[in-house]
Amino acid sequence: MRYRALGRTGLMVSEIGLGGEWLERHSSDEVRAIIRHAEEKGINILDCWMPGPEVRSDIGNAIAGRREKWIIQGHLGSTWQNGQYAKSRDLAKAEEAFQDLMDRFRTDYIDLGMIHFVDEVKEFNAIMDGDFYGYALKLKEKGTIRHIGMSTHNPAVARLAAESGRIEMLLFSVNPAFDMLPASEDLDAYFDSRTYTEGIGGIAPERAELYRICEQNGVGITVMKGYAGGRLFDAAVSPFGVALTPVQCIHYALTRPAVASVLTGCDSIGHVDDAAAYETASDEEKDYATVLASAPFHAYSGQCTYCGHCAPCPAGIDIAMVSKLSDLAAMQPETPPSLREHYLSLSANGKDCIGCGGCEKRCPFGVHVIENMKLAERIFRA
Repeated sequence: MRYRALGRTGLMVSEIGLGGEWLERHSSDEVRAIIRHAEEKGINILDCWMPGPEVRSDIGNAIAGRREKWIIQGHLGSTWQNGQYAKSRDLAKAEEAFQDLMDRFRTDYIDLGMIHFVDEVKEFNAIMDGDFYGYALKLKEKGTIRHIGMSTHNPAVARLAAESGRIEMLLFSVNPAFDMLPASEDLDAYFDSRTYTEGIGGIAPERAELYRICEQNGVGITVMKGYAGGRLFDAAVSPFGVALTPVQCIHYALTRPAVASVLTGCDSIGHVDDAAAYETASDEEKDYATVLASAPFHAYSGQCTYCGHCAPCPAGIDIAMVSKLSDLAAMQPETPPSLREHYLSLSANGKDCIGCGGCEKRCPFGVHVIENMKLAERIFRA
């Protein structure tokens, strides 16, 4: 296992990390087996955003006596209310949930205190100018957390955090589907097969700029959604019309500036092995570029690639974000509570669509955006 500096935190984290979400599905013994196997592979960073008491206890039991081997990302504002997950900025609830995390992990400190799920600029400003950031700062001053981080899917929020000088690292979603644009800005060339023989498209400028700013400012990135919820493994649902492997997805993320670790959700010991295989993979096995460059020229047709050409929406909907959340939810047997909470917390979502059709006229891929907004409502309000 190779290790990378996480920005300027002084921490050295394994290139492959363990995202804890899928552990909620497993028994205590299974959780222990997955975590111990990850440790044997050299993985040393673990994210636990989940507030459920059982999974927290199971993880705590698995790392008992081995706490110092792990760099832990614990989230501030991920709470358990009335038997379910809820994001909260209520300090009393956040404090109770964070103390619960430490109690169940049998530790008196968390390495990375993550301000949880900040996906709108207005919310970011309110947090940074209010009591919630003050709470995180007090935890750091007491040594209860060693570093202040933030989790977000929004590059605009991530950039503000990276430039603030007050957020030390980010948990951010990075994968080709979320980053890529086709190779030409000429709309007439999108479906020209020659477009895809001249190399893969560029990264959305705001995301490329974000990675550069993070690198420049010493703000490390740990990656969530590196597999796009598994969507990239299946050519039938991939926006590229081709399938990528876990190794290719991991390599894509690790080649972005400032990225230190890709946190992979592991539902089994085999999934740990699939991710850890990156460390011994050949250059050919890591090569995502050739696969994407040879994708069928019509691969994007009818599928949202989150490029943002649909904006602006007169109703204020972040169409790309709604589509992204909807696509991730559709990949799961049941809608994850975290995705539902994220969708419902948006200042505007599918219910606010007025059906004007401006987005569909601007979309270069022929996506039926209005139908997608209705679909998102059906998924998240079911």
